[in-house]
Amino acid sequence: MNLNIPPVIIGLWQIADIERKNATFNPASVVENMEAYLDAGLNFFDMADHYGSAEIIAGLLYKKRKEEGKSLPVLATKWVPKPGHNSKDMVKDAVTLALNRLQVDQLDLLQFHAWDYTDPSWIETLFYLDELRKEGYIKALGVTNMDTVHLKMAIDSNIPIVSNQISHSLFDQRAVHKMIPYCLENQIRVLCYGTVAGGFFSNKWLGKVEPSIEDLPTWSLMKYKRFQEEVCDWKQFQDLLEQLDGISKKLDLSIAQLASIYIKEEFQCNSVIIGARLGELEHIAENKQVSKMSLDEESKIEIAHCLKQFNSINGDCGDEYRYPPFLTASGDLSHHIASFPPAFQVKDEGNGRYSASSGTIWESFAGYSRAVKKGNHVFVSGTTATQGSLVIGGNSPDSQMHFVLDKIEGALKSMNATMRDVVRTRIFVSDVQHWEAIARVHGKRFEGINPTNTLVVAKLIGEEYLVEVEADAILDE
Repeated sequence: MNLNIPPVIIGLWQIADIERKNATFNPASVVENMEAYLDAGLNFFDMADHYGSAEIIAGLLYKKRKEEGKSLPVLATKWVPKPGHNSKDMVKDAVTLALNRLQVDQLDLLQFHAWDYTDPSWIETLFYLDELRKEGYIKALGVTNMDTVHLKMAIDSNIPIVSNQISHSLFDQRAVHKMIPYCLENQIRVLCYGTVAGGFFSNKWLGKVEPSIEDLPTWSLMKYKRFQEEVCDWKQFQDLLEQLDGISKKLDLSIAQLASIYIKEEFQCNSVIIGARLGELEHIAENKQVSKMSLDEESKIEIAHCLKQFNSINGDCGDEYRYPPFLTASGDLSHHIASFPPAFQVKDEGNGRYSASSGTIWESFAGYSRAVKKGNHVFVSGTTATQGSLVIGGNSPDSQMHFVLDKIEGALKSMNATMRDVVRTRIFVSDVQHWEAIARVHGKRFEGINPTNTLVVAKLIGEEYLVEVEADAILDE
């Protein structure tokens, strides 16, 4: 699992844009252009299953270099499945597809994206991927757009994640507060995308009139215009560009280079992903300079001071794909996914009664439901940190509690209820020493909702379980 992730990574997301606009797109010419990056020492490429033909083109590059006996590229890809359950066979099929496209026997780095943490199957999928890693199909396992709570939950569950790919830029400093400190402590690499905000952090936007989102030519610019609007107005952005221009001129850099180097140098765990401009040799030289150059402390302090005038983007990393406002090109998730299936199967039992099942053997064995809805009342059974035969969160009381509440939230959503509808919770803690960590998670997840609550110390069935929670909810008439 010794994967060397360099400070600068070349991203291939623009291949999808090129293919969308160019009917005469020639993959062979792209392979030739990618070789120029390799020859410049930039050998780490990042792509995804949904970046057009990026995986196929990278596979052609890998095959060509291997046949010619030349140095090989390192190929990182992402798997972004549709929301819902993934069987072990489905996971293996996705990995096999990536292997075939890339024409390799082992994926260097596979990064997984989970859409919805209230569907507990997301972590089951990660366990399946880790099994494939142990079998040699994957060299290293990463995630993308994962928040700190769930990254910690996966690590506490002994899933060896080496990297998290997230939005991190001068616009978006969310990672500074929780994610990066956790990654530094646990030797996890932070792969930062959006460092030049789709091109907004460049000299060509200096002094420009504010555009409307609809008039912008690329998905990236449309997306990062929404980030800009969250943190500052256009005048404040122009003021920042002027300040960056002054700093960059002193260092003989472009604004884009300065923005990338600052994020790369901001923390030791950071790597920056810079989009490939295929066929532009000057851009390759600029990227190589970003890879090798460091900023002086005075410039870092000056940039940090500039950012203090900005508002903060709310939430944790990846929240822009899970909670409004959705900071995507379209402003919603419509161009990513069609719908979210319920986490649990719901059965209409008649007479206004509905039951939800997670399909575990325990429910049929003991004759109970994950949740029952009668009229406008929803009752969720005692819930532990379990998914199938797996214990989630290891020996961490906070990770177990977060998973329990995720699962309860998923059960409520299956019944068209939300956490805001909860009026009572009961918490059973196996060890009194864990009560405070567990109570703090409850406080965070029910902040502003404040249901009635009872917390007791009780002997739970299964020594591995640190907490069990049940919940009652009442929906508005």
